[in-house]
Amino acid sequence: MKLSLEIKKYSFLLLLVALTACNQTVKKENKEKSSRVEHLPYYADASFTPHWLEPGSQEEKEFHKIPDYRLVDQLGDTITPETFKDQIYITDFFFTTCPGICLKMTGNMQKVQEAFIDDPEVALLSHSVTPSIDSVAVLNTYAKKNGIINEKWHLVTGDKQEIYDLGRNHYFVENDLGIPKDINDFLHTENFLLVDKNRHIRGIYNGLNRASIAQLITDVKSLKKE
Repeated sequence: MKLSLEIKKYSFLLLLVALTACNQTVKKENKEKSSRVEHLPYYADASFTPHWLEPGSQEEKEFHKIPDYRLVDQLGDTITPETFKDQIYITDFFFTTCPGICLKMTGNMQKVQEAFIDDPEVALLSHSVTPSIDSVAVLNTYAKKNGIINEKWHLVTGDKQEIYDLGRNHYFVENDLGIPKDINDFLHTENFLLVDKNRHIRGIYNGLNRASIAQLITDVKSLKKE
């Protein structure tokens, strides 16, 4: 009988220890979740210095935004900021004849497309940096070849000056900070940009890196909650 009581006491102590450890783990997980930033940062220049603004504030309304533009996608439809009204979008710069990194970038953008395939709040936008080559017909062929969903992912062509100005002076996609360039200098970058519903840049990601793409997908989900 005495031995039985000792066994019961020992079992109770083991249960108590297990419950305490479990409780501490839950507290730690909750603490880690609550320690994440409440809002994604905002970006306004090529240095990509984060600005911590309150969404909806006057400061946020006056902050850097992607300006108006007018381009044409793979279906021949006109694409403007109004196309992405009430949508978050991810953007990059590519060209269809690129033999190197563009194929991997397209593959990673496909992963983003798949992650939000049924989400009307999320869209994708890829700018051709060789618009004289990448006509509507060429972009359409590229879209079909790469499983691009037309309503979800827009491949755009248009005026070269406008595309390069957007990339360099508004999306700040190139890494060579401080080096002066003009229209004759080729624009090519592996960066993806995350843009919110108010045309603010909220993230920059390496389009060749799987971990960076995973972070992009996580950040899109966070941005949807704002």
